[in-house]
This record gives sequence, C-alpha cells and structure tokens, in this order.
Amino acid sequence: MTVTETTPGSSGEPGSRSTGTPVSLVGLRRTYGSQHALDGLSLEIAPGEMVVLLGPSGCGKTTALRILAGLDRADEGRVLVGGRDMTRVPANKRDMGMVFQAYSLFPHMTVRDNVAFGLQLRGHDRERRLRRCREMLDLVGLSAFEDRYAHQLSGGQQQRVALARALAVEPSVLLLDEPLSALDAKVRVQLRDEIRRVQLDVGTTTLFVTHDQEEALAVADRVGVMREGRLDQIAPPVELYARPATRFVAEFVGLSNRLGARVEGRDALVLGRRLPLLDGSVSSGAGQALVRPEAVTVSESGEPNARVVSVAFLGPFSRVQCRLDDGQVVVAQLPSAAVDRLGQDAPVRVDVDAEAVLVVPD
Repeated sequence: MTVTETTPGSSGEPGSRSTGTPVSLVGLRRTYGSQHALDGLSLEIAPGEMVVLLGPSGCGKTTALRILAGLDRADEGRVLVGGRDMTRVPANKRDMGMVFQAYSLFPHMTVRDNVAFGLQLRGHDRERRLRRCREMLDLVGLSAFEDRYAHQLSGGQQQRVALARALAVEPSVLLLDEPLSALDAKVRVQLRDEIRRVQLDVGTTTLFVTHDQEEALAVADRVGVMREGRLDQIAPPVELYARPATRFVAEFVGLSNRLGARVEGRDALVLGRRLPLLDGSVSSGAGQALVRPEAVTVSESGEPNARVVSVAFLGPFSRVQCRLDDGQVVVAQLPSAAVDRLGQDAPVRVDVDAEAVLVVPD
C-alpha cells in the first residue's frame, strides 16, 4: 500500500527549525514468529520535529520506537540518525533520551541525583552536573523539589523528573513511549502540554508513541497512523483529521457518521448536497460518506428531514443525535448555546457542510 504522506516542514513549522537531528527509518521489517510487527516501515523525521505514532495495540508503533532506540533489532531495514547508519549500534552508544510509561526513577536517589545520573555516567564534573540539573528542573518546573525522593512526588511530578533526566544529557533524539498513560485524565492533559512546550523550547527531534488520538493530535507536528506494521497516513494533525486518506484513518481518528452517498464524477451527493471527493473514495455509484460530527448542521428552520433523538451536554459543545426520515442516525457536534432549545423528538433540518468527504463502499 502506498502511504499518503505530507513531508516534514509542510505544516510551516518543523522545517524552519535549525536545531535537532534528522532521523530516517528505512524499510524496517520485524517478525515475531508468525506476527509481522513491522512490514516495510519507512519514516522521515525532520530536525527538531515531533512525530507521533498512533494506532491500536499491536500495530507496530512501539516496535518502531524500540528499534530506533536500539532496544530491539530489525530483521530488515536501516536506522539513520544525522545521516549516520545506527542499525547495528548498541543502545548505549546511540545518544538518545527515553521516557517510558513507568517513571523508572531510582527510589534511593533524590530528584537532583536522578536528573544528574546520565551526566555522571558520561564523566561530567560535579559543577557541570549541578548546573545542568538546575537548568532542566527549571525547564520542567520542579526546581523546588530537587531534594525530594520519588515516593514524595505525585505521578505527574515523577514523569517530569523522568523527562528532565532524559533531556539533561542533551540527546540527539528524544523517545517517548506512552509516557502519560499511567496518569489520570487531568494530569495527563497538563503534562502533555508541558512536554510539548519543553520539546519546542529545546528543539530536540522527538518520536512519541501513543494509542490516545487526542494526545497525538494535540502535541504533534505530524501524526503517523499505523496499522498492521505499516503507515496508513502521516500528516499534520489538521490535515489528518480533515482529509483522511483511508477508511481506517477516518474511522480510527475521531468520530465519523456513515451517510448514504452517490458518487458522480469527482463529487458525492450526500443529503441532497454535492460535495467534493477526497482521494481514496469509490470511483462511482453508491457508497457511505464518512462525515465528522462537526460537519453536520442541525437547524430548527428549513424543511425538516430528521427528528432529535438525544442531546448530550459536553460543556461548551453538545452532541446531538438525530434520526433522518430514511432511518439513518447522524450525530452532530454543536455549540451548547445553539442547541439548548432542542428537545427529544423535535423536528429539525440536518445538512452536511464539509469541504470534502471520503466515500467508502457500502
């Protein structure tokens, strides 16, 4: 399958950075018994870019990160960092920083000693270690905690220490393997924003692996959606969400309605409206248009073609479920202020307002 890809820098940001190291994964294959964890994966990461690999369990995203780290070895393919072939270089010689799901702090060491540990292994003198440690703790907002031990910190604070430790050695590449999945929802959101801020400040080339699509879309320069050891699509978050290249991407990332459609030329007729087709759509005839809830409009004016089934309040937005006259159920996401008068079974007009749609076979 040909991967739909937007090249590094096409979002206007990563390509403009002068710091960081380029990374290339070329034709990686990895098999465990009969399971193909990676099936010819190729990926280019620009200097200073943050790429997030997203996908279901078993899709190969963590295997790709482990091979880049040197913790696993590909059956075929190459790993290039800064133009240098690192495929057979041991993990401890790759100059990479890693943050795992488990915080992995040394319980008998203070925060300061944890952060300075990598510097000590590299033979830096005490003055250099202390200076760099304070810089990193300032960066992650934990300067006041340098004398504490891991058990005296919250989960979010421990993961900040782990991030500071990974960055202290000034790695050429930062690897983040599900670093937030062990945290509760509120802390996870706060720390993901913190990780992105720190990464932008430092400019380190970063590969981030997660199964959380909201997390991926929030922090990435580009998101790569993986399936069965391959990339289905890699693109900036806005493009990935608005213009999915495959049915899998459209259905895996965010919510999508499936509405009856008819393809005519390069357009699709959906609820009586003619909309441009996205690449990858069926070439002609009947199909199902995958439509985001934000592209569905619900109005009390106009000729009714649906009735309200339910309204779910989600803070500033509400999710409105409607049943069309032909029995199809469609979900719209609208500002809560616009739907406060909509009651169950109210007659409404439902339309689709999308720049383009992906139409898949019935």
